[in-house]
Amino acid sequence: MTTYQATFKSSGTTYHYYAINDWAQAHDFDVARLPYSLRVLLEMTLRQQKTDPAPFLSWPQADQDIAFKPERVILQDFTGVPALVDLAAMRSQLVTDGGDPDTINPDVPVDLIIDHSVQVDRAGDAAAFQTNIKKEFARNHERYQFLKWAQQAFKNLRIVPPDTGIIHQINLEYLASVVRSTTQNGEHWAFPDTVVGTDSHTTMVNALGVLGWGVGGIEAEASMLGEPSYMQIPQVVGVRLSNQLPEGATATDLALTVTKLLRAHNVVGKFVEFYGPGLAALSIADRATIANMAPEYGATASFFPIDQQTLNYLKLTNRSTEQIQLISDYAHQNHLFHDSTEQCHYSETESLDLATIVPSLAGPSRPQDLVPLTALKQQFTDNQKLAVTVADHEYQLQRGNLAIAAITSCTNTSNPSLLLTAGLIAKKAVAAGLQVPAYVKTSFAPGSKVVTAYLAAAGLQSALDQLGFNLVGYGCTTCIGNSGQLKPEMQQAVAAANFPIAAIESGNRNFSGRVNPLVKDTYLASPPLIVSYALAGTLRIDLATEPLGHDRAGDPIFLKDLWPAASEVDTLIQQTVTADTFKREYASLLTANETWNALAAPTGSSYAWQDDSTYIALPPFFQKLTRHTGLPYLTNLRALAKFGDSITTDHISPAGFIGQNTPAGQYLQAQNVAPTDFNSYGSRRGNHHVMMRGTLANIRIQNQLTPEKEGGYTRYWPTDEILPIFDAATKYQTDGTGLVILAGKDYGMGSSRDWAAKGVKLLGVKVVIAESFERIHRANLVMMGVLPLQFVAGENATSLGLSGAESFAISFTDHTAHVTATAATGKQTKFTAKLRFDTPTDMTYYENDGILPLVLRRKADLA
Repeated sequence: MTTYQATFKSSGTTYHYYAINDWAQAHDFDVARLPYSLRVLLEMTLRQQKTDPAPFLSWPQADQDIAFKPERVILQDFTGVPALVDLAAMRSQLVTDGGDPDTINPDVPVDLIIDHSVQVDRAGDAAAFQTNIKKEFARNHERYQFLKWAQQAFKNLRIVPPDTGIIHQINLEYLASVVRSTTQNGEHWAFPDTVVGTDSHTTMVNALGVLGWGVGGIEAEASMLGEPSYMQIPQVVGVRLSNQLPEGATATDLALTVTKLLRAHNVVGKFVEFYGPGLAALSIADRATIANMAPEYGATASFFPIDQQTLNYLKLTNRSTEQIQLISDYAHQNHLFHDSTEQCHYSETESLDLATIVPSLAGPSRPQDLVPLTALKQQFTDNQKLAVTVADHEYQLQRGNLAIAAITSCTNTSNPSLLLTAGLIAKKAVAAGLQVPAYVKTSFAPGSKVVTAYLAAAGLQSALDQLGFNLVGYGCTTCIGNSGQLKPEMQQAVAAANFPIAAIESGNRNFSGRVNPLVKDTYLASPPLIVSYALAGTLRIDLATEPLGHDRAGDPIFLKDLWPAASEVDTLIQQTVTADTFKREYASLLTANETWNALAAPTGSSYAWQDDSTYIALPPFFQKLTRHTGLPYLTNLRALAKFGDSITTDHISPAGFIGQNTPAGQYLQAQNVAPTDFNSYGSRRGNHHVMMRGTLANIRIQNQLTPEKEGGYTRYWPTDEILPIFDAATKYQTDGTGLVILAGKDYGMGSSRDWAAKGVKLLGVKVVIAESFERIHRANLVMMGVLPLQFVAGENATSLGLSGAESFAISFTDHTAHVTATAATGKQTKFTAKLRFDTPTDMTYYENDGILPLVLRRKADLA
């Protein structure tokens, strides 16, 4: 068998590699036709030899599956803790069965970055950072002790401690190697860096030419344990970029415009690859802002090929000279270095003139809803008012007034141009005597310590501090709902009046109820606009024509008066963003947090589960393991919920606030946990008792079975009672009744969280019938043994007349589901739906009751 191996030299070392062009020539195929992202997949297919590379010859018509087995896995603590809990549970089960617990061990390098746990309890002063850290460790010591145990128990696992940075920014600035190398039998091998992560924004590293994307924790566990995933060779949408961004337009404006463009194009389940004459002018930081938001426009990956900008960035971020040379040599040798003369063939194309980008925001509840700066004021026509006194000042608030203004998220804090522009605006505002109104809670949570280093070097952090944008933590904070409470007076007044207060943040998601349960309207924007709107105190303003404040003399100050010239920003970047800065800040990444270093933790191969822990509990997934033979015949299913379009994983499994009167809150109180210590759903993902009760418990979710009641409620059909969803599901399980969920388009969009599938599984849901599924959530459902069915085109629950009160029977013929919905009157509605088993392993997962029991069985056999 021909393996198409070749060699090249770099820095005096001979490297072996799999030559994609040799394979292409042997098959009379021009490799230049393939998009660069597919060339990475082709190389992997040739090297790993798990599936036949022949389908690449007929792309984009090919519909065969290929294996994807990444070279490394990255985790964050919200989704990483339950993944490691599952691995620990596998070890415990093996011990129970008389096996070797060390059989369960990551096969590839795994990095877990603790960045999702810090909350903005305190903001707006110099004590905020230390206060928030102290509270973070107090809340999360059980979780952190578990992670420290995991670090010593599992091979190939590295933990990046809390308060050092955000997963994707650290991946971009430090972890990603772009090209990996190993030594086998004395031979040096080179191959592309590839990655999956338990966070949907893993795509940010696509900016470096590293192919990777977010997966659910379940799929990540499989990758960690050596199981490949399977996928059809994706369609690739080529986006041709031309010209350059105009003065005043930012990478955020570009990313939000791309999000609107590609969500409308429908790139769900596809790769996006950027090319064209405008590509070379985009810095890696700008590319990263675009690539980070791939989940918001639905793409699996958002790829920028390796080019000179890549090499420049790697030098800036203190990668070694030898590594940069290896990347350049290998990429040129194996046709992975961008060649603008090549004419790649794309399955679909879009074009974007960068010169047309204008300052913009997105909101109020979807990242694809682009609003030009000049049109934002028109979004707010509600004249409802709220009187509130904050810090001895009386305010008459209207819809559009801000309760939160947060510079947050790796999406934008990875970009020095954006942060330095924000800092310069703050400096000029302070010089003019401008202040942020007292009712606005301001915060600053950058993605790495490099950011605060260069802001300090530029003399800008002090100006941000004077406006209240003090450092609150190095973590995701507001972007994932860890915004903390509003200013105390605002918290009380807004909650009492149910007033539609607003927020603005530099993150990537603004789904309803995500940022803060009291915030109705959330807009995404660049850090410079965050500072500007914070100064105005409202979104109900046209910053292009109206002043955002007045100076000490009473003269109006406009946005154009504060916005710095691009040349001023570029000069500061050259002076302050240096390789020495990256070298210094990353030298102690794993050891800098003394509180983490001093934290005591258990040791040993098997975890000692604590029955009274409300954070870490032995999950039930490996107990009473069952097998299915083929597809089932399901009868007497009842609808647990009926939803419309765009139900997100935030709706299905919220990450933030736990209400005192919710099933999860009542459970915690029964375990003697005070409401002040509830923490968040995200922090308690290691405890299935909490997460089951939190499933479908988002306070903004609207179940059409209970139109009169918003939140996590449903109708329990046997008695027609309206109950919390967990309580109804418990009754159905006692009855022995299986459950179905009916949904509209884009079901499961958003975060990659595995608990959105684990939770419905544990509630007793057997089937989800939706108009369409987002990629990650569909895979998660299958991997938990829940059947995803898709209505045929043109049909949905409404068009079929389904109220949700029916009982459902489902049988299968191959990939077609035959559904009979029977109403109380005896009337039957029959329809077919497509079983969304999209890969050759999906049936195997279902027959084993999910991928985790399958992997455990395989590991037990190995043991």
